[in-house]
Amino acid sequence: MKSTGIVRKVDELGRVVIPIELRRTLGIDEKDALEIYVDAEKIILKKYEPACVFCGNASDVQHYRGKLVCRECALTMFENTKAI
Repeated sequence: MKSTGIVRKVDELGRVVIPIELRRTLGIDEKDALEIYVDAEKIILKKYEPACVFCGNASDVQHYRGKLVCRECALTMFENTKAI
């Protein structure tokens, strides 16, 4: 992990401001969703990318019956249903 030297305080509502320079560098725009992870005593923020429910692939995903499925998994499911 790379240190930025930036320190921010948590406000009364529990919010922390991410500096605009850092948001620009990471491609985080206003209203973007961030995923929150906890690792031991660290809080990790990651820009949210919708991913396939089966393999976790974030590219070429489509909604199918309320779930996100990538093209490869959709083709695999289609081929498996033909075999039945």
